Amino acid sequence: MSTKRRDMREVMRDEMIMRDRISAILKNDGTRSIPEISAALGTPNHETVCWVMAMRRYGMVEEVGRPDVDGYFQYEFKEQEEEAHA
Repeated sequence: MSTKRRDMREVMRDEMIMRDRISAILKNDGTRSIPEISAALGTPNHETVCWVMAMRRYGMVEEVGRPDVDGYFQYEFKEQEEEAHA
């Protein structure tokens, strides 16, 4: 992992790919925090936050419980309506 921060436009270009990868992690491994998702992806926390918050905004993931001692929530994959009926 590089210590140089990528331009935010570059990070957001990866959103669709990372959304699928994050969904797979949460479906297969259960709830995870941002640092845990970052470790599984091999990406920096600040990039993972962008992708997870976008997924949260669109109802794809949601927080579970209360934040841990470091202030991180656990996130779980939320089944979409059309997937739930299939």
